[in-house]
Amino acid sequence: MKIGTVKEIKDNEYRVGLVPGGVKTLTEAGHDVYVESGAGIGSGITNDDYESAGASILPTADEVFAKAEMIVKVKEPLTPEVAKLREGQILFTYLHLAPMKELTEALVSRGVTGIAYETITAPDGTLPLLTPMSEVAGRMAIQEGAHYLEKAEGGLGMLVGGVPGVPRGDIVIVGGGVVGLNAAKMAVGLGAHVTVLDKSLARMQYLDDIFGGRITTLMSNPITIRESVVRAHMVVGAVLIPGASAPRLITREMVRQMKNGAVIVDVAVDQGGCVETTRPTTHSDPTYVEEGVVHYCVANMPGAVPRTSTYALTNVTLPYALTIANKGVVRAMRDDEALRAGVNTYKGRLTSLAVAASQGRDHTLIDELL
Repeated sequence: MKIGTVKEIKDNEYRVGLVPGGVKTLTEAGHDVYVESGAGIGSGITNDDYESAGASILPTADEVFAKAEMIVKVKEPLTPEVAKLREGQILFTYLHLAPMKELTEALVSRGVTGIAYETITAPDGTLPLLTPMSEVAGRMAIQEGAHYLEKAEGGLGMLVGGVPGVPRGDIVIVGGGVVGLNAAKMAVGLGAHVTVLDKSLARMQYLDDIFGGRITTLMSNPITIRESVVRAHMVVGAVLIPGASAPRLITREMVRQMKNGAVIVDVAVDQGGCVETTRPTTHSDPTYVEEGVVHYCVANMPGAVPRTSTYALTNVTLPYALTIANKGVVRAMRDDEALRAGVNTYKGRLTSLAVAASQGRDHTLIDELL
């Protein structure tokens, strides 16, 4: 199979879809790999590194898109990239289609096989290709939130861990999944008072056990969310419904009651956000103030730490890319239930129930098309 990866064009996105080790694995299996010149620079990977691993370097993204049967990316294609996609081409990347009707329509109308990292689902229900970036985003949420609590950044002027004789910051994390767990690790490490809300009693028991009483867990419902958010100095939105739009659990009225200069970090922004006042921001313009509260809603948070993120991501994406290349996409989908769950568009049809429900569209189950 002819496989290509290109330089990401999303604002301040420095990750890349393949690393030299992945190129070596693919080329040794008999596949051709094409890399846009400079695609890996943001992650510290040179053209020479790719060539030494067996890749062919092409001057432009246009040439990579034209040659490749499968494009391996990091983020969803933006408008200039969508125009380069063609019927039957495989797009293997994070898609987050639920809040993006135009992109969904474009992939469907162009007959692209869109396989989303974030909806590939292991037999135990976990999301193996989302997990490493959720770990990064969860840890970054506290790091960024603490920065924007500084007065010079529009925040309260608070050190989240406090000092002897001064109260610690109150950090509320809505959602106890992978993002929430990693946010809690960082927040506890900084010495904050940490509350995690979740709907799963089993998950709260797990969090309570691993943190040994150093966090407070609460059953998530409108009352506990309101009470927790209103008192918080920092709120982290860490809610996920795989493939679907995030529920708006934190209302504008709740935000209005928060302290002036408090900070919200909505990690769920990729799926539309779990805060009513959320709108996507970028690394070059990461925050805005709404109802007196600083909002950090960057839709590609891990892109800021590509040396960590690229390798963490490709560790988990490569085995699936290799399977698709070795077997062809149809046999790979038939043989692997986890991979089938990742298929969002195929042969001009929307195949994701979650995306269809979020957008009010019809869908066709992938099993009916194979």
